[in-house]
Amino acid sequence: MDWVLLMFRLNRLTDYAVVVMAQMSLRGDKVRTAPQISQDTGVPLPTVAKLLNALARENLVASHRGAAGGYALSKPAGEITVAEIIQALEGPIALTACVDGSVGSCESETLCPMRGNWDKVNRAIRHALSGVTLADMALTFVTFGDLPERESRAV
Repeated sequence: MDWVLLMFRLNRLTDYAVVVMAQMSLRGDKVRTAPQISQDTGVPLPTVAKLLNALARENLVASHRGAAGGYALSKPAGEITVAEIIQALEGPIALTACVDGSVGSCESETLCPMRGNWDKVNRAIRHALSGVTLADMALTFVTFGDLPERESRAV
């Protein structure tokens, strides 16, 4: 029997969202502007702006208006899960179109012997991603530009 390695990949925007939010978590509840975040992460400013707008719509970051305005995490990093970030940018977490309660997303739905079985896999993946927080992801986060200085101190 041949084993097939199942691999799925997050899109680049979702990856950048985790980078942006992890960097924001290093500053606690400090309000930061999109240009500051872009500079600290190395993510292009238009991308950071697009991500912050999407994350604000999903209440993962809070937008603050005014002269001292910018963005901050809407809750502590330990309360934001990777699953929430993925869902904010990509929608429901699922390997197939067979999403819990989904009807009409597959032309073979009524004949499919796997109908409903993928829900177990989808739930397991959601559960695993819900067990990883932004704080977990930020534990080993290195801000853009800090690596050479940290390496030189270690020598």
